[in-house]
Amino acid sequence: MPSLPHLRTLATAAVAAFFLAACQTPPPAGQVSIPGKPAASAQPASTPASAPTVIYHPTTANSLPGWQDGELLPGFMAWRKGCARLVQRQPVWQDVCSKAAELAPSEQNVRDFIARHLDVYQLGDSDGKRSGLITGYYEPVYPGSATRSSKAMVPVYGVPDDLISVSLDGLYPELKGKRLRGQLKGRQLVPYLDSAGIRNKGVNAPVLAWLEHPLDLQFLQVQGSGRIRLTGGGEIRVGYADQNGHPYAPVGRWLIRNGIVPASEMSMQRIRSWAEANPQRVDELLNSNPSYVFFRTLPASQDGPPGALGVPLTAGYSIAVDPAAIPLGSLAYLGTTRPDTRAPLNRLLAAQDTGGAIRGSVRADFFWGTGDQAGELAGIMKQDGEVWLFWPKAQPLPSL
Repeated sequence: MPSLPHLRTLATAAVAAFFLAACQTPPPAGQVSIPGKPAASAQPASTPASAPTVIYHPTTANSLPGWQDGELLPGFMAWRKGCARLVQRQPVWQDVCSKAAELAPSEQNVRDFIARHLDVYQLGDSDGKRSGLITGYYEPVYPGSATRSSKAMVPVYGVPDDLISVSLDGLYPELKGKRLRGQLKGRQLVPYLDSAGIRNKGVNAPVLAWLEHPLDLQFLQVQGSGRIRLTGGGEIRVGYADQNGHPYAPVGRWLIRNGIVPASEMSMQRIRSWAEANPQRVDELLNSNPSYVFFRTLPASQDGPPGALGVPLTAGYSIAVDPAAIPLGSLAYLGTTRPDTRAPLNRLLAAQDTGGAIRGSVRADFFWGTGDQAGELAGIMKQDGEVWLFWPKAQPLPSL
């Protein structure tokens, strides 16, 4: 007869396999890598041995690309505004954040502050790799309506009344932050409708707005937040609220798998152009992704959308990361290239967001901002890059 620990492992594995994407990290700026580009995976040491483990390689700030002549102040200020949330999650930052709050903002002061209070570690994995995929995301703006019309017929749903979300860490501490999502059938919790079922049958949920094209909703769900420009003026701002519990599958992967678009050409723009040329197959495309995101309305603001840390993202200075490698709220450094000019993009920034597709020791999504111009850059970004973590001196590295 299996021992109790073994039974517990079997139960945990069965739960995870049955609901799978219920273990996705909720992304306010959401599942944000380029559609069609599978994410790398990295897990903490407590996960199965087959998963790569993050390795922190000590280094110095002066060795970082672009550090000597780069602009550090904007990234530092973006990080500092999330310091209170960081301390709540990682108390080892208490002293550093207290001193940062008193710092007079200047480039030299930031350089001196980092040298005095922080150590630098390059991220790698147990396979020896120190580079990985860097993608981009943004806050889209789509045309729509507050009421259904002949032009705007795609509902943006709030959270359904019958969606059940169950936290697992009360019974299984190793599943901290993981949730089951489903609905009750009698006394049994069963998987919730997949995306095709939701589109075909509808759900008992508030409709926050109506969009004009189903692909607009798909991309809104991929980005996790956005603005809906209303007919007649005004806008509604929405952000991630919950998810149906099914695994996220990039729709671009379906185009690649069916030989429609080469992987080397995959981008949001390419998906859009194919959908416009093949309207009769859009449902087939969308059905390839069973995941479905539900939204909440956000207050009107000119700030960026709130990230998973709970603070507004800063265009060009916030990234989404795998919190198993970089604790949410940390100060980080990115070394990569721009997707348009291939010029170096070396930047101090804040790890303020997560995403269901952002998995890996060296993996990041770069937040470009709001609107079409940001979307153009986000849609084509799939660069190779390196990532560094800053951590308080004399403090143990993140406990993963």
